[in-house]
Amino acid sequence: MGRTSTSSAEVDGAALRAVLEAVAAEGATRTYAQVAAAAGIEPPQSIHRLNMALERLMDADAAAGRPLLAAVVVSRTRQGLPAPGFFAHARQLGRYHGPERGSAAAEFHAQELAAVHERYSGEGTANERE
Repeated sequence: MGRTSTSSAEVDGAALRAVLEAVAAEGATRTYAQVAAAAGIEPPQSIHRLNMALERLMDADAAAGRPLLAAVVVSRTRQGLPAPGFFAHARQLGRYHGPERGSAAAEFHAQELAAVHERYSGEGTANERE
């Protein structure tokens, strides 16, 4: 997959979604740094800008009734869980009602990740993805 460099403040949401959909189709996860690199989001503040773009994708997914594609992005320091901001934003969207850490967060993430992997695997239909 080709990369385009994004050093300005704006992250290409379509390119980011394509990266995340490819990860989801593999049934995998990637770290924030791996996703930033794959989406061509360069420093400075690449992880911060990625997080802001992930929140916009979460907004779109929630509005469309889709599972949160951002669930495929995990922290390298949180044992396979996203950063606390993922849970805080999911809570703002009314999709999650627990704390940002602990077993409730892990359970919510596992369920969301399973739904994302199912939706974007080869088993999902094109209509389900739109």
